Amino acid sequence: MAKKLIATLTDSSMFLREWIANPQRTGAVTPSSPKLAAAMARWLPSDPDSFVLELGPGTGAVTQALIEHGLREERLVAIEKNPKMAQRLRQRFPSAHIITGDAWHLDVLLREQAEPIESVGAVISSLPLLNFPEAEADTLAEKIRAILEHGGKWVQYSYHLGNGHHKSATHFQRLASNIIWLNLPPARVNVYQK
Repeated sequence: MAKKLIATLTDSSMFLREWIANPQRTGAVTPSSPKLAAAMARWLPSDPDSFVLELGPGTGAVTQALIEHGLREERLVAIEKNPKMAQRLRQRFPSAHIITGDAWHLDVLLREQAEPIESVGAVISSLPLLNFPEAEADTLAEKIRAILEHGGKWVQYSYHLGNGHHKSATHFQRLASNIIWLNLPPARVNVYQK
């Protein structure tokens, strides 16, 4: 219990420091709550051999929930732009594929792996899409659509609680949209399917 509390405090202080340094890039002042992480992790692909791509994992709150919900660590690919957070992820999840890089280059980054990753069963995104210009969000959505297997899911949360679609998700079918009140701040989880 004490070890988990220390890890949570360490992750929270890292988030706050990185948010102060660059609020647009970090997007949040604290890691995702266990409730938010679980709400995102419940959308894992049914095929246990499918890769799952996590975008903007931070210090790994959602990553941990993905593993706890049955994702095999070696089937996880995570792209984290912040080098300090990426290093923390490598320590916590040594069998996962942790890539330090920009999610907007996900197509190139996945191709450049020792064993290139052609497709994924789900994309779990904690990126603050509403902080970016619409054209950039659209570009990312196109790349997500291209990497997803047929029927694959894109799980995206936002602090915007309105029930509208992300404009960038217009070429997906929305499966679910739920508010997670037990998060700081509350967040909406949208699930889209290719």
